Amino acid sequence: MSASILILNGPNLNLLGTRQPEVYGTTTLKDIEDMCEAHGASLGVSVTCVQSNHEGALVDAIHAAKGTHAGIVLNAGAYTHTSIALMDAIASVELPVIELHLSNIHAREKFRHTSYIAPVAIGQICGFGSLGYRMAIDAMVHHIG
Repeated sequence: MSASILILNGPNLNLLGTRQPEVYGTTTLKDIEDMCEAHGASLGVSVTCVQSNHEGALVDAIHAAKGTHAGIVLNAGAYTHTSIALMDAIASVELPVIELHLSNIHAREKFRHTSYIAPVAIGQICGFGSLGYRMAIDAMVHHIG
């Protein structure tokens, strides 16, 4: 495998499967990570999955991705709507980033309609549940060629 993609998950995503299943589904984060690794392998790319509830750890993971990964799929969770630090980190590493959300953030509370990630991302996928991760990997593989 030549290219590598970082799947970076933010706060509360470690609770997938039990947290608000009516919004986020019953698939666990482990299920999603296993699916991402298998899907990446089927496309000839390696996938590394990282999750943290801490903003600084997510910033560190974005910084560490430069020179290691060809792109990042980022589900920043609630930090999407609050974190200028994540936006600045993405802009600093100059890697393609796809913003991802399990739910359709545009159909939810008004505060979720604002994304600090979108201006520095190559695209946004939301509302497709765990399928969105496969879609994001496909899009990233296409983007990095």
